[in-house]
Amino acid sequence: MVRVRRAVRLRRTFEHNLVLEVILTGVMRLYGALVQLPGMDAPELTFGEQMNQIWMDTGFMKWPLSLCLILGIIVIIWKFIDLQAKASRTRAILKEVDQLLSEGRIREALDVTRDSNSPAAKILYAGLERHDEGTERVMKAIENQGLIELSRLERGLVVLATLTNIAPLLGFLGTVIGMIIAFQSIEMAGEVEATLVAGGIKVALLTTAAGLVIALPVSIAHNYFVSRIDSIVIDMEESAQKMIDTLHTMGTTA
Repeated sequence: MVRVRRAVRLRRTFEHNLVLEVILTGVMRLYGALVQLPGMDAPELTFGEQMNQIWMDTGFMKWPLSLCLILGIIVIIWKFIDLQAKASRTRAILKEVDQLLSEGRIREALDVTRDSNSPAAKILYAGLERHDEGTERVMKAIENQGLIELSRLERGLVVLATLTNIAPLLGFLGTVIGMIIAFQSIEMAGEVEATLVAGGIKVALLTTAAGLVIALPVSIAHNYFVSRIDSIVIDMEESAQKMIDTLHTMGTTA
């Protein structure tokens, strides 16, 4: 499990370095957008009116960006609740199993882990079930079940990682489309006037800013969940190793 977790972390580091490169490029565009946002120099507009104006000025790109935002919020809320529950159950089951094994009550520990749906319980049960088959079989069973539970813990992270990549790209797509609209206006008019290109440039800047505003909190949430999962996995690995040592001391494994 340790090797797998390190490999996963290396993969994620590569992915997030790529994302950071995209985001850092977009931050410069965000600064320009903030300087030129419509209504920012109009004190008669309230904050709500300014946000509504910005929303309307993003053009048709507001719909895919809104979909990314809504999906991101749903996944973040679900994943936060899911990990909180699993972390709580993990701490409880590890404490109970450690106590039972320290008292030599292997049968009771088997019953407790079998009746629990905690990831830690399933890993420990896989090892306890083969406690009389030798240490190597116990470790192999724990490792195999650990890989399964790790994949279950990581459910939803792919969605967040995808949104972190897609949202800025949608913003940049809006930028390209806005600039195309601006140049088309110039071509049709035959001359350069600020009023002709303002609409296209406005869409270009606002969609870039919107994509970054969505991607940044989603990326933060993704990294937070990765950290929480690593913490849970470490606790399970430590408990599994302690269980193996306890069983070996008791002489139930060879």
